[in-house]
Amino acid sequence: MKAQLKPLPVGLLALQGDFDKHEQALARAGRDSRPVRRPDELEQVGSLIIPGGESTTLSRLIDSSGLRTPLLEFAAAGRPILGTCAGLIMLSRGLEGERYDHWHGVKPLGLLDVTVQRNGFGRQVDSFTEELVLHGELAGETGAQAVYIRAPRIAEVGPLASVLAARPDGEVVAVRQNNVVGLTFHPELGDDGRFHQLLG
Repeated sequence: MKAQLKPLPVGLLALQGDFDKHEQALARAGRDSRPVRRPDELEQVGSLIIPGGESTTLSRLIDSSGLRTPLLEFAAAGRPILGTCAGLIMLSRGLEGERYDHWHGVKPLGLLDVTVQRNGFGRQVDSFTEELVLHGELAGETGAQAVYIRAPRIAEVGPLASVLAARPDGEVVAVRQNNVVGLTFHPELGDDGRFHQLLG
């Protein structure tokens, strides 16, 4: 009888942001994780989380650390990627009402066929929690809670992306495109591990 191989750990893009909360959420689910700050560290993980944080800073750090091309190659190889809040911004194909500027802007990775609006749900003081309506592979399940903190809004969903979750009024807050998932909210701040399980 062959020994079952242990899955590779989940990578946490640890350039800035709330990656430590994702680490804790994964540990509660019995999943190993490790930080990723350099291109060679991507080779040691089977999937990746791009956490929330400040998207302009995150975009610059991805470039200055030499991770932009390796991240695109990681996605092209079919490895699962989950982006939350600012992570969704980085995965998008563009920002509504913003043009990329080398000094001030965000340069998205273009891995999700969505456009987003940064801070679309308001400031920190406007943070809130609500129950989601689930779609796609999660359809029919209930009780998923979303925590929004300075969250982006999904302004447009293109034909290549499919809806995973929406607000009660129908506004889309979670999408999937093949092996890439983007969420406007913070699943790591609750105790519902369903969205982390999408990493396989």
